Amino acid sequence: MLDCLIIGAGPAGLTAAIYLKRFHRSIAVVDAGGSRAKKIPLSHNYPGFPDGINGNELLARLKQQLENFGGEITRGIVTKLRKNSDGNFTAEVEGRTLIAKTVLLTTGVVDIEPELDGYDTLRNTELVRFCPICDGFEFTDDRIGVIGSGEHGVREYEFIRNFSTRLTYISLDTNDSLPAQTATHPYDNTFCVLDGRNSRLHYDSASKQIELVLADGSRHTFDVMYCALGCHVRSALATELGALHDDKDCLIVGEHLETNIDGFYAAGDVVSSLHQLAVATGQAAIASTAIHNRLRTR
Repeated sequence: MLDCLIIGAGPAGLTAAIYLKRFHRSIAVVDAGGSRAKKIPLSHNYPGFPDGINGNELLARLKQQLENFGGEITRGIVTKLRKNSDGNFTAEVEGRTLIAKTVLLTTGVVDIEPELDGYDTLRNTELVRFCPICDGFEFTDDRIGVIGSGEHGVREYEFIRNFSTRLTYISLDTNDSLPAQTATHPYDNTFCVLDGRNSRLHYDSASKQIELVLADGSRHTFDVMYCALGCHVRSALATELGALHDDKDCLIVGEHLETNIDGFYAAGDVVSSLHQLAVATGQAAIASTAIHNRLRTR
């Protein structure tokens, strides 16, 4: 009988595991290996790292810290999760059964990436970004392309204008009502927009720049490309148990990160729409302490 089953070993899951092991709690951390943090080339806004830190390095440090307190990560996928009549939880992990008094879900989100020719090659150059809050500063006044769709894409475009006015919106949605957005610009009344459907991307290794070739053959060059197509929230294990969620499938939790399911907690991107490392680790600290106090008083 585990005190807590943690599903997901990103920054939130590992932080919670460290806290719970230091509380002398019996835990299991199950992870499928797909943390979004692995895609971070270098984060300059995570506290305590003035020169920035790579996402994989951050995960490695957290894993080592967990191992220092006797914790470990079990690789696998939780294929089924149910709540038992006695209030405990049973999880099936690829043929293995785990029983826990509480569950903490930290499975995060998956970014929606564009289906454009040449994107897969470009994705490995680190010139494709997803979070202007994290790294917009590093591209101040650069030529930035924003690949977007719908209202979410337009909002991201508006946000990125804080860093550069050399900005182009590349629309993949025929329903984008782009001209109506010009009046909201604080700098000028221009909205540079391109029809990105059926376009292709090319990386110029000599200049280290991105070239966008539109369907009409015209070419446009950028220093960096932001994807603003939204994301899929990996909250199915919770929602299938009846956990409340918003229209984006983010879980609704209380001040101690507990869902409406007694004993079921969630932290990180699966909860918050502000996808930040500092938010994830902070929520994990709150949730893990709440879990410990719950177990201690019962």
